[in-house]
Amino acid sequence: MKRLKPALISTGLAALALSGCSNGETDSSQAALAEDSASAGPVVSVAQGDVKGLSEDGINVFRGIPYAAPPVADLRWAPPTAPASWEGIRDASAFGPSCVQPPVPPTSVYNDPPESASEDCLSLNVWSPADAEDAPVIVWIHGGSLRIGGAAQPVYDGTAYAERGVVFVSINYRLGVLGWLAHPELMAESEHGLSGNYGLMDQVAALEWVRGNIEAFGGDPSNVTVMGESAGALSVSYLLTSPPAEGLLDKAIIESTNTRNFAELGQAAYDLPAAETEGADLFDKLKIDTLEAARALDAQSLINRTTLAGYAPAGTVDGKYIPRQLNEAFDDGEFAQVPVLAGFNSGEARTYRMLLPKKPESPEGYEAAIRARYGEDADAFLDLYPADDMVESMLAVNRDNVFGWSTERIVRSASEAGEPAYLYVFDYCYPAMAERDLCAFHASEVPFVFGTVGDLDSYPEQWPKPPVEEAEALSSVLVDYWASFAATGQPQSADGPDWAPYSEGEAYLHIGDEPELRQDAYPGMFEFHEALYQQRKAAGEGWFMRVGLGAEPLE
Repeated sequence: MKRLKPALISTGLAALALSGCSNGETDSSQAALAEDSASAGPVVSVAQGDVKGLSEDGINVFRGIPYAAPPVADLRWAPPTAPASWEGIRDASAFGPSCVQPPVPPTSVYNDPPESASEDCLSLNVWSPADAEDAPVIVWIHGGSLRIGGAAQPVYDGTAYAERGVVFVSINYRLGVLGWLAHPELMAESEHGLSGNYGLMDQVAALEWVRGNIEAFGGDPSNVTVMGESAGALSVSYLLTSPPAEGLLDKAIIESTNTRNFAELGQAAYDLPAAETEGADLFDKLKIDTLEAARALDAQSLINRTTLAGYAPAGTVDGKYIPRQLNEAFDDGEFAQVPVLAGFNSGEARTYRMLLPKKPESPEGYEAAIRARYGEDADAFLDLYPADDMVESMLAVNRDNVFGWSTERIVRSASEAGEPAYLYVFDYCYPAMAERDLCAFHASEVPFVFGTVGDLDSYPEQWPKPPVEEAEALSSVLVDYWASFAATGQPQSADGPDWAPYSEGEAYLHIGDEPELRQDAYPGMFEFHEALYQQRKAAGEGWFMRVGLGAEPLE
């Protein structure tokens, strides 16, 4: 039997309330019936049972729907399993808890603590036009260094996309040591000898849930765009090369990704120990004797302790979920060849100044240090990152090594495979940013591409607040581009320039005070970092952050 779409259910209830009255009934009773129908909210049937959401100005919103079982007790550090079914109608009016995460310093622009956190966090949220049918779908994967964040953050509200005809989904996934740990005991208990990548497994499970259920919300399961920023963008990059995700995504939006070298399961590689060795060393450092003991620990305490111990969550090259180093997979065409929209921010490194090496005492000292490291390549480096403004050059080289080169590399790979591929550089700087020397900092594009720039209450306390009217005008154009790309594979806006694909002379959208189509972002940048990568790779060395003043001399 064909399922009723939420629009038909809610419209039918309203029709009964307004037209099913006898002539003797009063206006007040009609109003009461209408209020009852509105409070009932839209009801949709999914695989586990029925869910009841909210209707908000023509948008149906469903929150906190479980897509997998809670990964607690023996399920901690295990692949996600199917969620339990329920009887009756499940309330889906409130977000589920975010996944367990460490606190963030209150002075950080990224300090946005979740209202609640739990290991029982594998849920998703849906915003759908009330009349949606075969609508394009976007699945959002939040950022936060694979350590923090959650789908309930107000800045990630999906309303602006639903208003443009998109069914928008946001998901939680396991974070920190709970989501990304590799360990010998986990390999031993795994049927296939795997460990690590549990957060990525969660993302695959969420995409499988979307494929099986999104039609009930009016979405088209054959037109799914996966979208992420920072760690979410890295996750999208993983998913593009992940065999278990094959067929689950039809387009990709990638905001500020990186393709650094990752630890591999079972062997040391590119200056990193085997991934499971890192996990064993972590347990030794914390005096955790066994996996059983680790599973018995309080989740929040475990997250806090491992964070303080320096644990940095990342994907593991395990031969299955991440079969190879990302760059190798893209080089050999072993990725989902789908339309791609990707970009990075001009000021990516401005909120990560603590990662910069010590500044030399003079421009002459800077140049000497670069020449000692780069030899015959020093002139090319100094052309891109000159000595006359050392701090800006140090920020720029980190931006390019981590984000710029990686992003352009993926766009090039997709373009060379014959797919529509679009590049952007977010370079918008409003006064509150400029006052704090944070122009176009990492993640600053997020409220713009969500259409939430006007909701100042949704921002973290330390976030530089934008000028609302000006920002909303730019934001509207960007949401248009993102939504139309999800629908058709081509970003379009009636209020912005035609966005040509990268294949047309390395075209990109420069997003400043107004979007402008340009060509060849940061000339020479990609070529320089690609040559460095090839040299490091050939030598069996890691390439992440080994650049500029932080680089060892090239052989």
